[in-house]
Amino acid sequence: MSDLVVRRLLVDLKSPVARHWNGGDAFRTALFNALSFSFPAGEQFFIDAVRLGAEQLEAGERAGIDDELRGFIGQEATHRRIHERFNEQLFGHGLVNGWEGRILRRARRLDGVDPRVWVGVTAATEHLTAILADYLLTQHGQALGGAEPRLRDLWLWHASEELEHRSVAFDLYRQLGGNEKWRRRLFFIVSFHFVVDLARQTTHNLWRDGSWWRLGTWASGTRMLFGRDGLVRRCFGPWRRYLAHDFHPANADGAAGLQWLATHAELAPPVARA
Repeated sequence: MSDLVVRRLLVDLKSPVARHWNGGDAFRTALFNALSFSFPAGEQFFIDAVRLGAEQLEAGERAGIDDELRGFIGQEATHRRIHERFNEQLFGHGLVNGWEGRILRRARRLDGVDPRVWVGVTAATEHLTAILADYLLTQHGQALGGAEPRLRDLWLWHASEELEHRSVAFDLYRQLGGNEKWRRRLFFIVSFHFVVDLARQTTHNLWRDGSWWRLGTWASGTRMLFGRDGLVRRCFGPWRRYLAHDFHPANADGAAGLQWLATHAELAPPVARA
């Protein structure tokens, strides 16, 4: 395992954010705003899951992964704080976060459940975020074209760190003895909830924004999701790879994230090395 660096993001999130900050495109803005609404509760769940899983290991078993787990927790905690600040801007636009409540309710239903389920859910979700991260970094002209530069940087920084720590929860699940049947089962469950919740929150954002009825909104959505370089077409293959017996997150190419972090070191300097 490589060391994970906890970084600060030097991006202004106090200045007002434009209502359609993503290139003036209502659909793309609503989609990314929906994702941001999921992050504070979602990232906290990942932190809790990894801590809970680590507690099940003997001290000797944790010796080789403690630094990696601390780095993962530090990065996710930073993502949570940054998106809390960004979401405050969205609340000022009149948007309402319905996704967060669903995440919290599902987390409460897992109280007392085998920690491997917590970690398996985290590993599955981390694969989805890694897929999206790679898409953003390699197709950001499609996804973030014309976005406010500071917000484009926010999303590409987040994407880069998601690729950087994409293996942590998966490796912990394996170390805890999680089996392949449940790994795949949890992935289907997580994928279903993720897609439904993303669609619900995006549509609600558009309704609150007053853009849901415009033909151009849905024309943009069709291109974003189903176009030649659309999200569904580009991400279905990587999504399916999680189901393979020999799957491991590290086998995917994370070079785009490492390159972004290297070339933007002044924008996201380290605060601590795990």
